[in-house]
Amino acid sequence: MTVPLSHRSTGGPDGPPVVLLHALGEDATTWNRFADRLAATGRHAIALDLRGHGASPHPGEYTFDAMVADVLAFLDRHEHERVDLVGHSMGGHVASTLAGRHPDRVRRLVVEDPPTPPRAGPALPDENPPERPENPPFDWRVVAPIRRAARAPDPAWWQGIARVTTPTLWISGGPASHVDPARVAEAAGAMPAASVAEIPVGHLVHENAPEEFARLVLEFLA
Repeated sequence: MTVPLSHRSTGGPDGPPVVLLHALGEDATTWNRFADRLAATGRHAIALDLRGHGASPHPGEYTFDAMVADVLAFLDRHEHERVDLVGHSMGGHVASTLAGRHPDRVRRLVVEDPPTPPRAGPALPDENPPERPENPPFDWRVVAPIRRAARAPDPAWWQGIARVTTPTLWISGGPASHVDPARVAEAAGAMPAASVAEIPVGHLVHENAPEEFARLVLEFLA
């Protein structure tokens, strides 16, 4: 069952819609600075709180499939037939999965340092699982299933992105990120119309290099 997602809108509602999906443990506010840049170009930035995060419901069921369904329901509810879609980390996996299943709903796709799953074989080890803080700002129950799913073999995901003809930009955080740049490049190479850019500032690219990230993405979306 889908849940209604809280969101933050920036810019005029008549501008081209750009939907922003955050990482695990974050919320819509992570995009505030970039949303302002989008609005300054006449676009309508829509930053979502994914389930279990921010002001969205905490239903206890946390899978990528459920998150994709929530985003699609949001698009339908707000009558967004086709959008530009930007996702960071967990949000990048949600965005790429949605595009693989519903390419007609995505005009352009930006995937920032996502946890690309292996094609086959054993699951990737979870070498540095986070410890639960005393008062986590999101539903901590989301952590284990999402981290586990991101590391499990997922041939369906690979088959899905291979069918996506939507122009796609993959952004890697470079060697300083815990996401191997080679995995990002491999995923981009599986898509018909994808390119890769590296901004070597670590996993939080849009936060650690906001100007370079904004320039790169705005040029791509233009």
